Amino acid sequence: MSAFITLDSVTCRAPDGHLLFENLTFALGPERVGLVGRNGVGKTTLLRLILGETVPAAGSVSVLGRVALLPQIHAPPPNATLADVLGVSSSLAVLDRIERGEGEGGDLDAADWTLPQRLERALVQVGLAGLDLARPPDALSGGQITRAALAALLLAQPDVLLLDEPTNNLDVDGRAAVALLVEGWGGGVLAVSHDRDLLRRMDRIVELSGLGARTFGGNFDLYAARKAEEDVAAARDLEAARLEAARIDRTVQAVRERQQRKDAAGKRSRLKTDMPKIQLGFHAERAESTGARQGRLADRLRDDARAALREAEARVERVRRADFDTPPTGLPPGKPVLAFDAVSFAWPGGAPLLSGLSFSIFGPERVALKGANGSGKSTLIGLAAGRLAPAAGRVVRGVAVAVLDQRAALLDDRQSLVENFRRLNPEADENAAHAALARFLFRNAAALKPAAALSGGERLRAALACVLMAARPPGLLILDEPTNHLDLDSIAALEAALRGCDGAFIIASHDETFLAEVGVGRVIDLDRGRTPQ
Repeated sequence: MSAFITLDSVTCRAPDGHLLFENLTFALGPERVGLVGRNGVGKTTLLRLILGETVPAAGSVSVLGRVALLPQIHAPPPNATLADVLGVSSSLAVLDRIERGEGEGGDLDAADWTLPQRLERALVQVGLAGLDLARPPDALSGGQITRAALAALLLAQPDVLLLDEPTNNLDVDGRAAVALLVEGWGGGVLAVSHDRDLLRRMDRIVELSGLGARTFGGNFDLYAARKAEEDVAAARDLEAARLEAARIDRTVQAVRERQQRKDAAGKRSRLKTDMPKIQLGFHAERAESTGARQGRLADRLRDDARAALREAEARVERVRRADFDTPPTGLPPGKPVLAFDAVSFAWPGGAPLLSGLSFSIFGPERVALKGANGSGKSTLIGLAAGRLAPAAGRVVRGVAVAVLDQRAALLDDRQSLVENFRRLNPEADENAAHAALARFLFRNAAALKPAAALSGGERLRAALACVLMAARPPGLLILDEPTNHLDLDSIAALEAALRGCDGAFIIASHDETFLAEVGVGRVIDLDRGRTPQ
């Protein structure tokens, strides 16, 4: 299999100089490869190396063929149109001039007569059929812009697709469009993603971590199973190495204590004897020589044991896990939590976003909120939290409600985490704030960082600490696309946090695996006649 991209012994550093990865050797051919790892480990930097936007500190990167990137954030230029996003404006203008009889000699040579048909197929494939190509991007949703970027890739037909978190901000149909694109691509695909459904469509998984890069054959499920087995084995080996090192330490100490006692006894014996001095000196020298040999042997045994321990430790990446033993909400089964009674809502002068919506939540239910982008999920969340008032009908809240959006907006960027916690939980003193944040891995100085300095995963974790560690946690927690921008470890930590809570949840998410992991039992689907299921 010929390689489109080859990285040979590549080392890369962040702008601040710290090491991201080193000695990375990797090749990509006509295959689908998922690139995973914690936020900040260097995944996006690796894509920039391949694109030639940055250079490695050591090693080489070679690229054969054409490479195209689908970035995380699509920012069309001012005054752009959908045709500009698709990269077809100039080509369509050429065809338009020719059809109007205004074409020039160069137009006939440049004309791509297959473009209209290919463009139509691409828009149908990504779910944008019928959209006006003169439409400005600011009239499109984030998901529609991402789909347009996917259509541009289909039209360009590069040899290699680089996808940087391609399903963020996409609804179910948008995610399906990405999946179809990946499955049908004939060239190479390198996808940076935490979307487990997309990763299940990969041929292999490459994991970047503090231990370097590792390749796992097969899709995400095989990767997760093998990694779990290896993690268990590595932890077992580490514990065995620790026990052996401790045993060697005890043995060495015991041997040295015996030798010290023997040396002391010999010295006392020599002081009492009338043995000639030359003979006494011989015995003393032999005792010292024996002690020295035993000391060297003990040091060698101890060094070998510690080397084995370091090797075992190197196999276990040190990832601190949060303690999510959160206070109980005290929410009893059957207690009314939230009720929508024939609720309708529309912005002034706008079309109805919700119309006649009715549902109820009782006790610690876990409910998924689904619907295409623009279907009214954010509006429902605003109504449930009391941020919006219904145009008709009524909303009844039976418990305290807290909302965590993708940006964890309840955190004040200007305040430290301790200050945020105490603002949101006025009854907590500084010690209580530090203790609560520590259980979510913000220990000591980390709790004094400003919220603005946090990554996406850290920010959500801090917001969870502020909400779940309150003296009286909310009975209903609403999460709006909580897994967007989180890495796989952060998603696993969030799943553990929610599984450990006994309150009610409403979760707006397109991540089916996440919803299953946290035990969702009901669905409110705004795409199906506004009727909860």
